[in-house]
Amino acid sequence: MSADARRHARALLSRAASGPCRPLQALIAELGVEDAAAAVVAGDVPVALDRRVLERGSSFEVAARDLDRVHRLGGRLITPEDDEWPADLLRAFDTDSDNPEFVAPLALWARGPLSLRVATDQAIAVTGARASTEYGNRIAHDFTSELAVDGHTIVSGAAFGIDAAAHRAALTIDAATIAVLACGVDRAYPAAHERLLAQIAESGLIVSEYPPGTVPYKNQFLERNRLTAGLSAAVIAVEAGLRSGTANTIGWANRLRRPAWAVPGPVTSAASMGCHRMIADRRARVMTCADDVLFALPAPPSTAYQSARATGALAVERGLR
Repeated sequence: MSADARRHARALLSRAASGPCRPLQALIAELGVEDAAAAVVAGDVPVALDRRVLERGSSFEVAARDLDRVHRLGGRLITPEDDEWPADLLRAFDTDSDNPEFVAPLALWARGPLSLRVATDQAIAVTGARASTEYGNRIAHDFTSELAVDGHTIVSGAAFGIDAAAHRAALTIDAATIAVLACGVDRAYPAAHERLLAQIAESGLIVSEYPPGTVPYKNQFLERNRLTAGLSAAVIAVEAGLRSGTANTIGWANRLRRPAWAVPGPVTSAASMGCHRMIADRRARVMTCADDVLFALPAPPSTAYQSARATGALAVERGLR
């Protein structure tokens, strides 16, 4: 089995899944990657698959175009067979959970020079309200800067509000940051963050389990949240409504047994009500300063960022992009 054949098979299965897909994981475990892809193309599979999965995975030509499209952007498909696959982090999904979304991605599409495995060693997710307040933006910037200075990669979703503040704080001090998208890595979403995403792709990583060209839909943001938590050693919420994507991300941190923190705000602020509820329900610890997190986590390797850059360059030399 050639590496090129495996990569094309993974690309096809990634498009077929277009998000978490437990039956496809089971098919790969039973048949192997290449035979699983061939079975999907033939429409003859020994497991129950949604008709839409089979339709999306009906052509190796489309998979080849996906790979070509991401390569022309300077990106790549990262697979479990690659050295930069964050196997230790994603192993948390290997459970008997009956939640159909509690499953690792089949592959990850990426843009940026960093090695995903090295960059996510002791990475911290910082996420929060899109309609953030001045208080939340300032706290997100200050706390993120301190975490990044300590060597932690900052993971977020490139959304308006707290996500953007966290990414920009890392970029300002030339620290590593990863944007996890709910669409293809070739799309700027939100469109107003095209420049921000270009900056992240230049020095950090943009990652998605959705193939190039995929447009964002509501359910994909919730599916993305599990990866935000899954690619991080810890998750921090800075402002959140009672029912919010941020609360969903903290929920994934709890399921994956990742430590979670929430920043309290004014008791009169609707933007902080979700954080207060997470703290009250013990789904998240109280965070009042960066040291609350730094003292609880192992220190990241001092050369993690430089090593991630070097490994990313090595991936190019080995033809992984």
